[in-house]
Amino acid sequence: MQSALEAELERAMGGMSEQDLLAATGGSKPAARTLASTNIRRTSAGRQLRSGRIMEIRGNDVYVEFGPKSQGICPLGHFPEPPQAGQEMEFVVERLDPFEGLLILAREGAASKAPWGDLKVGHIVEARCVGMNAGGLDMEVAHHHAFMPASQVDVRHVEDISIFLGQKMECEIVELRRNKERMLLSRRRVLERRRAEQRDEVLKSIEVGMERTATIVSLQPFGAFADLGGVDGLIPISELAHGMVAKAEDVVQVGETIQVRVLRVDKDAKPPRITLSRKQTMANPVIDAIGTITVGSTVTGTVKRMTPFGVFIEVAPGVEGLVHISEISHERLPSPEKAVKVGTEVTAKVLSTDAQRGRISLSIKALLDAPVRSSGGGGGGERQGRGRGRGDAFGGREPIEPREADPEMRKLLAKFGSGKRELKGGLGSR
Repeated sequence: MQSALEAELERAMGGMSEQDLLAATGGSKPAARTLASTNIRRTSAGRQLRSGRIMEIRGNDVYVEFGPKSQGICPLGHFPEPPQAGQEMEFVVERLDPFEGLLILAREGAASKAPWGDLKVGHIVEARCVGMNAGGLDMEVAHHHAFMPASQVDVRHVEDISIFLGQKMECEIVELRRNKERMLLSRRRVLERRRAEQRDEVLKSIEVGMERTATIVSLQPFGAFADLGGVDGLIPISELAHGMVAKAEDVVQVGETIQVRVLRVDKDAKPPRITLSRKQTMANPVIDAIGTITVGSTVTGTVKRMTPFGVFIEVAPGVEGLVHISEISHERLPSPEKAVKVGTEVTAKVLSTDAQRGRISLSIKALLDAPVRSSGGGGGGERQGRGRGRGDAFGGREPIEPREADPEMRKLLAKFGSGKRELKGGLGSR
């Protein structure tokens, strides 16, 4: 164990000798540098001893100066009685704390008086993360080394545990073997107990319709889970945002704090089930956009998706209007794909808007010229007239012979027909 601590100290000093670390700091106190550089020896076990000057006592820690820029800290429990400021003593150098820039010290032969002797399994202690490896975090408790497996760092999986380096946190001692100087910690157990207390409080107060602050903790294909403070709720993908959401990660990220509205609560389920909505706490862009769109105007947008009954066109970010299949073309279409493709840009006329339902009805064919109908023959698509005497243009029937000439007809024929019966559609024709 001591050789490991020695190796850790050497790594932390970055190749500098101890004499360089403690004495070669420059400054205006040569006597102090001499003290740090000359009063160096080793214990019988090979541990390094330094002679230093007591600076002050803060709580249960004694601060020691070895030089102008070299200081250390030793537990007060290592002294038979509190030392006096200015008093010179020898200390065993345990290691260097790279975060505080302090040497961790001990009094020779006084280790048994450290808080180590008071620690027990199940105790909640304050620990600081001083290092990490693939398996977990290296911790320090009362100037003693401890280890926390990665699975015990949090209640959920943490991808990068390096974010805890240098942090102080409350942990539970789950294993302690003094003869082997082995201590295992769990922050997860502390968090689980705290969450259980918070969960009871949340379930007592939560009601359908209320808004709460939540933190995204997990993303799934069907939505996202958000922590309400001790209990998780599900935000279905349809409730993450207005408009179509393909993936939850498109609109929220793990760790993001958001506002949600409670839709449903089932306290009898195990675990309790809570359904939330994010979009109901947000302004609806469709309603805002509809307020700027007038019926009869034209809009340009991109075809976003197709259905058997029509196509949806995005006319503004997150705002879509429907072109019914009957409003795509003047021709009868078996499917929308025959006329338009997803991703193409089209222009359409606004037929109607419904702010309450957030709907916009559009027409592409309203901006297109209708095809010209042929007036000859009797082919398919020709209109069939019902009137009598309409001629070939409406029914392909034989024209009806004009009535026999009377005095009025004879006058007209004399004037316009030169006596010939060529005038068609005469007065009083049947």
